[in-house]
Amino acid sequence: MFSNQLDLDDFMHGLVKRNPNEPDFHQAVQEVAESVIPFINRHPKYVKERILERMTEPDRIILFRVCWEDDEGHIRVNRGCRVQFNNAIGPYKGGLRFSPTLTLDTLKFLGFEQTFKNSLTTLPLGAAKGGADFNPKGKSDREVMRFCQSFMTELHKHIGAHTDIPAGDIGVGSREISYMFGQYKRLENQFQGVLTGKGLEFGGSLIRKEATGYGTVFFTEELLKKHNQELAGKRCVVSGSGNVALYAAQKIMQQGGYVVALSDSSGSIHVPEGLSREQMDWLIDLKENRRGRINEFAEHFHCQFNPETSVWQYPCQAAFACATQNELQLEDAKTLIKNGCMVVAEGANMPATLEASHCLREAGVLFAPAKAANAGGVAVSGLEMSQNSMRLSWSIEELEDRLHTIMRKIHEQCVEHGREGDYIDYVKGANIAGFKKVANAMLAYGVV
Repeated sequence: MFSNQLDLDDFMHGLVKRNPNEPDFHQAVQEVAESVIPFINRHPKYVKERILERMTEPDRIILFRVCWEDDEGHIRVNRGCRVQFNNAIGPYKGGLRFSPTLTLDTLKFLGFEQTFKNSLTTLPLGAAKGGADFNPKGKSDREVMRFCQSFMTELHKHIGAHTDIPAGDIGVGSREISYMFGQYKRLENQFQGVLTGKGLEFGGSLIRKEATGYGTVFFTEELLKKHNQELAGKRCVVSGSGNVALYAAQKIMQQGGYVVALSDSSGSIHVPEGLSREQMDWLIDLKENRRGRINEFAEHFHCQFNPETSVWQYPCQAAFACATQNELQLEDAKTLIKNGCMVVAEGANMPATLEASHCLREAGVLFAPAKAANAGGVAVSGLEMSQNSMRLSWSIEELEDRLHTIMRKIHEQCVEHGREGDYIDYVKGANIAGFKKVANAMLAYGVV
């Protein structure tokens, strides 16, 4: 006999038992369950229909072999995967990641997060994530092409413009998307918007590359405005120097903030007076075109480079976590609080540990969770789908305006569901708002 109340510990015990040795997935679900289960218990229909249990189980997981030939004529074998997590509110949507360390645990955590993120955008998008244990670094263009063609030869059976629309992610940029799109078109004999992140010449969208970073800053501005603050004039640190970090930093500067630190896997740079426009442009060129390391920036501009120091050690008023998951640990959170940081925004996927998130929020730091602040990328992917369907292209100005509107609506949902008296818990707000839309759709379909 089922209880009419959900218990957090019992729920997590059951989830861990069903999904052993998947700590990232456990962490992602725990973060949602902590705030969603009290809401569920106030609405017995969700308990009765076991919505959270169903929502934490992917619709399907597709594993497949990818065989390809390297330039030396040797046969290579990799494993491809697509986790189609939930399509209650629209076709599956989410990135493809090529990384030698990719695991099913990572894909399940990302697909689960995507369910809530896509729901918050207000666009009709379901959630998925996929990729392969393939490392494009050090491979020739021809090797990457042969791998992508082999990968798509299997994946094409499971995707489509009204079924599942993958995008890029780590290790999958415009080159990889182009090769995969060409192979899909060849196999299906159709020119349709089945992938996003395409080249502008064949259906891509302007500002797709910048979208996640821009969206993170737009959301942070809305959060600050709600608390009678503004980004202009604030000293900001940004972790990472990939697309999200670079374009978050660029937008921070455009909005009047000072970017005083950035990083990559080799270390961090510190520019106490804030980067200039010239320095930002030079860094973007270094990272995007020359694939250089951030210490080259320090050497060129004679600024401080610290190989052992993260950006969290530098005094700031706003911190943007834009590098990778679990990069912001409990001790980092304590350092940020001690140094007077007032807002932390997650530009990457789950960059703060649960302990760090709890610590920051308990200290009164404004905390913008990834599923809200990081949604700009998938939002513009959704806009790319719309442009493909209508056979048109919007201008940069139109797209930025649409992106800003979407991030404003996400903020409004977080405020509506996260308000606790005078305090707004943005994690709770994002989780409940994202859950409610998907849950109500699942209820409407019956037991499927």
